[in-house]
Amino acid sequence: MLAMRAQHGGRPFLAVVSVVSIALALSLTVLDAPLVHAAGAPDAASGLSSAVGAADEKAPKKADLFDEIYQRSLPMAASLKTIRARFTETTTSSLLAAPLVAEGTLVAVRPVDLLITYTKPDRKILRMDARKLLFIWPDRHLRQESDIEQAQKRVQHYFVDKSPDDLRRHFTIHATEDTQKPGTYLVDLVATRKQIKEGVSKIELWLDKQSLMLSAMRMTFPNGDTKTMALHDVEVNAPVDRETLDRETR
Repeated sequence: MLAMRAQHGGRPFLAVVSVVSIALALSLTVLDAPLVHAAGAPDAASGLSSAVGAADEKAPKKADLFDEIYQRSLPMAASLKTIRARFTETTTSSLLAAPLVAEGTLVAVRPVDLLITYTKPDRKILRMDARKLLFIWPDRHLRQESDIEQAQKRVQHYFVDKSPDDLRRHFTIHATEDTQKPGTYLVDLVATRKQIKEGVSKIELWLDKQSLMLSAMRMTFPNGDTKTMALHDVEVNAPVDRETLDRETR
C-alpha cells in the first residue's frame, strides 16, 4: 500500500482528479457568462454606467482584480465547451525523497467529463464523469472503479457556477499579476470553510492575461503536500464527445 501511495506522489490518486476537476471548475466559473446573467448579475456595460453615474457624487472605488478578471471574461463564456492539453504534473510529499514529475494529456468536456492519460513515467488513465471515477494502470493490470457522485456534488456545490462573492464565502481570494511569470495572473484561494480545509488548504490558478485561459494550477493539502499541473498546447473547443472519452478506457 505504501509503495502504491508513493507511486501516486504521496496521496491517493483521487487527489489528481481533485486538482483538475476543482481547478477547472474554478477557472470555468470565471468564464461562465450565461449563468451569471441568468442569476441577474450586472454585465460590464451596466457596471460601467453605474460607475459613471456615481462619479459625480464620489470618487469611484478601485475594483478588485479578481472581480475585473471575472467581468472581463463574461463575453467569452458561451462558446467554451471543451479543453484539450498536454500537462506536466509535479508532486511534492514528505514520503518522496524528490519531487515526482509526470507527463500526459487531458481532455475536459463541460460540464463534468474528464479524461487524464499519463504517458510518463508510467502509462495510467483516469476517466471521470458525474458519477464514477475509473482508474487504469495497464502495467500492473489494475482497473479500479469508484463511486464519486457525492464528491462531485460537493465540488458542484462549492465551486461550480459561483460568483466572486459566492467564492469569497469559502475562500480568501487574492489576484495579482505574477511577476515571476510575465503575462500571467495568479489567483490565490485560501480555504476558510472547515469542510474545504479538511481536503485542501490552498488553490493557486495561473491565467493567461490575454485569453484568461488556465495555464497552471496548484493545490496545497493540509499536511503540506502539493500537486501542481502545468498545461501546454491548450486547445479550446477541439471536437470531442463523451463517446470519444469512453473509447479510450475500453
